[in-house]
Formats: sequence, C-alpha cells, structure tokens
Amino acid sequence: MLCSIILFVYFMKYSECLLAQKLRRQGKSYSEILRQISVSKGTLSLWLRDVELTETQKKRLFVTLRQQNVQRLAKRKREEKKRRIATILQGAKKEIDTLLCNPLFLSGAMLYWAEGDKSEQVEAVKFSNSDPQMIALMMRWFRKICRVQEQKFRIALHIHELHNENSIKNYWSRITNIPLNQFHKTQIKQSTIGHRKNYLYNGTCSIRISDKDLFRRIHGWKTGIVEYLLPRKYQSISLQRSKIEPTRMSP
Repeated sequence: MLCSIILFVYFMKYSECLLAQKLRRQGKSYSEILRQISVSKGTLSLWLRDVELTETQKKRLFVTLRQQNVQRLAKRKREEKKRRIATILQGAKKEIDTLLCNPLFLSGAMLYWAEGDKSEQVEAVKFSNSDPQMIALMMRWFRKICRVQEQKFRIALHIHELHNENSIKNYWSRITNIPLNQFHKTQIKQSTIGHRKNYLYNGTCSIRISDKDLFRRIHGWKTGIVEYLLPRKYQSISLQRSKIEPTRMSP
C-alpha cells in the first residue's frame, strides 16, 4: 500500500514537471506556470533550468511582460494614492466642527489659504512672508495645530546682496526658533544700481515642511471651512474664468 502511494506521488510530480516544461517551451513565464502547477518557485526553477527559449519568447518575458508589470504596479500605486488622499481629506473635513472654535486654527488656516503653497502636483507645505509676526504666528500654527515635529522644519531665505546674510539668518532663527543647520542655502538676489540699502529689511522667510499628508490635511481643512461657512452655490466656483464671447457691433 505504501509503495503504491509513493509511486502515485512520484507520478504526479513527474506529470507536473513535464507540464511545466511544456508550458515553458511555449514561452510562459514562471508566474503563468505557477498558476497551473502548485510547486515552489525553487522546484520550478530546477525543473526548467535546461529549457531553452527562442529570442521571441525571451523578448516577451523580459521586455513586454516586465513593462506590463511596471504599468500594473504604477496603476495600483495611483489607486492607493487616491484612496489615501480621499481618507485624509474626509478625516480633515470632519475635524472642522471642533477646530473652528479655536482662533489659532482659523487664523492659521486663513493665512495658509491666502499665502501658502497650494500646488497639488508637488504637495509641499510652504509658507512665505517678510512679516516676522506673521511668520511667528504660522510657526505656532504648524507646531500647535499641525503637530509638526521640529526636525521636519526647513527655512529658506531670499535676500538682496546688499544685506548681511549671517545677520539675517540669525534674525529669522530667533523668530522661528529653528537652528541654522535646518536652513536651506540662502537665495541672494542681485541689487540694481542705485538700490538703497534698507537697514530694517530682513528678506523673505519661507517655512517649508516636506509632508504630503499634512498638505492634504490642510487642503481638507480648507474644503471643510468652505462647506461649513459658504452657501452651497459658492462651493464649486471654478478657478478658470469662463470664455466671454465678444459682442458684435450692429451695422
């Protein structure tokens, strides 16, 4: 009885080996073969090591199928990103009921809506201004409301070449309470001839946070504020102006 079982198992494995080799000679990939045969990839590799492929088959396996796999992976990532964004947006909108009573939240959200970076292609959190009080307020907003970790902050400065870079960097470091090692390289603009040196000028400070989920959350807050405060007819106003047909002058 035991011998019969052993022979049966051996025969089944041998049949699977022959089928695997047949499918490989037809140009099938390992993944395609494993859909029909239940063995490990290591066993399959051992069975197929002596099977030669034609150039056409090689092109299909190593070029065409790989391109298709890359496209499928890219599509899956796009779908996952869409779902993640939708989840974050919905979660942020639900927070509006409790956050609107916080003046720090509302003032920071309005300032970011007006002055912050809103590019959905880049999805980078960035706020730029030359007013130190506004920068200080936004730093408080990012820390208290957005809960941004200190190591994620980056500061970028834009100044004119007539001004002292080190002095201005130290000034903004005190305003933001961000160490100089978290400052990007200063962007220095050439001054035109006759440009007067303004000793009260401290350049433009840009707060930057590389956090796409925070960008999406802020966008969700803005959408939630619009839906909460504005009548429905104003909630879907297009950013693009509609084309206006020129009026014809009567003869």
